[in-house]
Amino acid sequence: MTTFLTETTTGGPALPQELRLVTEVPGPRSRELQARKSAAVAQGVGTTLPVYIAAAGGGVLVDVDGNSLIDLGSGIAVTTVGNSAPRVVTAVQEQAAAFTHTCFMVTPYESYVAVAEALNRLTPGDHQKRSALFNSGAEAVENAVKIARSYTKKSAVVVFDHAYHGRTNLTMAMTAKNMPYKSGFGPFASDVYRAPLSYPYRDSGIDGAAAAARAIDVIEKQVGAENLAAVVIEPIQGEGGFIVPADGFLAGLVDWCRVNNVVFVADEVQTGFARTGAMFACDHEGVVPDLIVSAKGIAGGLPLSAVTGRAEIMDAAHGGGLGGTYGGNPLACAAALAVIETIESDGLVERAAAIGDLMVDRLKTLAARDDRIGDIRGRGAMIAVELVKAGTNEPDPDLTKRVAAAAHARGVIVLTCGTYGNVLRFLPPLAISDALLAQACDILDDVFEETR
Repeated sequence: MTTFLTETTTGGPALPQELRLVTEVPGPRSRELQARKSAAVAQGVGTTLPVYIAAAGGGVLVDVDGNSLIDLGSGIAVTTVGNSAPRVVTAVQEQAAAFTHTCFMVTPYESYVAVAEALNRLTPGDHQKRSALFNSGAEAVENAVKIARSYTKKSAVVVFDHAYHGRTNLTMAMTAKNMPYKSGFGPFASDVYRAPLSYPYRDSGIDGAAAAARAIDVIEKQVGAENLAAVVIEPIQGEGGFIVPADGFLAGLVDWCRVNNVVFVADEVQTGFARTGAMFACDHEGVVPDLIVSAKGIAGGLPLSAVTGRAEIMDAAHGGGLGGTYGGNPLACAAALAVIETIESDGLVERAAAIGDLMVDRLKTLAARDDRIGDIRGRGAMIAVELVKAGTNEPDPDLTKRVAAAAHARGVIVLTCGTYGNVLRFLPPLAISDALLAQACDILDDVFEETR
C-alpha cells in the first residue's frame, strides 16, 4: 500500500495539513475498493463517502488515491484528539507488546481500574462514583438501563423525541428515527416511552422550564413515576440534529427525577470528552446526572465505552451482572488514558471552544446572506446548521444532500443528521488547524452559492 507520510514524530505519522486533490473524489482506486465492498460486505453497511483512507492525522484524511481531505467528521466524534495522536499511538504500541487481552472478568489489570478512576474524577459531581467499561455506546446505554432497573426495582424507561441511543434491540426502541435505524427490524423491547424534547428552533418560544413541565406532564400521565426506572437523554442530541435544549430544561428534569426516585441518565456518547468545550456537555448547565454514558471520543478510535455514576446506584447490580468478554480491553484502556492526558495537557477543552467560536462566526456570516440556513446551533466543536426552504422553516433534506455532496467533491468531509434529514453537522478533530478550518469554511461558502 502506498503511504503518504512526510516525516515521523514520536508516536505517530505527521501528515501535511493541507487540502490536496490529485484525482476526482472518489478517485479510481477508491472506486475499485468500493466495487470490492459491494461484492464482499453486507449491503446494509453503508458509507457516507466511498473514499478509502490510507492515512490520517491532525485535520486531514489521506485516501488511497493520494487526495488529502479536510476532516470535519472525526469518524462521528471519535477521533476528537486527532487520528493517530502521538500519545495514543505510543500507549497502544506499548500495551500491545505487553499483552492484548486477558478478559478483565478473569484476570484483571491496572489500566481498567485507572480508566475507572479517571472517569470518576472527570464526570460531573463530587459524590462517590463507580464506573464499568464496555465496548460501544449502545452497549453502555443498555447497561445503564440495567443498572437503573436494578437500583429502582422499576422497569419503565423514558426517552425523547429525536433521540438516538444505538442499534441494538433495546436501543433501537429508545431511538426515535425510523430510517435507517429501525425500519423492518422490530418488534422492539417494551416499556420504553417517548416524551417531547425542548427544541428551541421549532418550539415557538417555549423556554426550558416550560418545556420540562410539558415533558413531565406527559411522563406522569402516560408512564407514572411509580413505574419509571430511568429518564435517558442526550444533553445535546446527536443524530437527532445537534439540538441544544433551552436553558433549564435538563435541570427541570433532574429535579423531578430526584423527587421521584427516577435515575437520570445522560447519554454523552457523542458529547463527552471535550467535544462541546467542556469535558462533558452537562457541565455547561451545572447538571449532575445519576449515571453518565460515554464512548466515541473516549479512546481515540479504539472501541471503549463506560457507565459512570453514583456509587449506590452502580453497586446495585449483583456480582457478575455487569461485564462482557472484551469490555475494557487493555489496548482501549491504554488509549483512553492517553486521550485523557492529551486533553488535559494540550488544553483541548479550550481548543474545542475556540473552534466553535470560529465556525459559528463564519456560519453566521453565511446565514446573513442565505436564508436557507434556518438555525445555527451547538457547543464547542459540535456545531450544526439546519437547512430550510428559503423564507420558511420547512425542512429541506434535498438541499442538505446537495450541499454535503458538493463539499465532498471539493475535499471537505461533512456529515448530515436530523429527524428530517436537513441538518449539516460539523465535528472537526480538536487537532485541526485554524487555517484548515477557515479553508473548509471558504469551501462551504462557495458550495452554498453554487447550490442556489
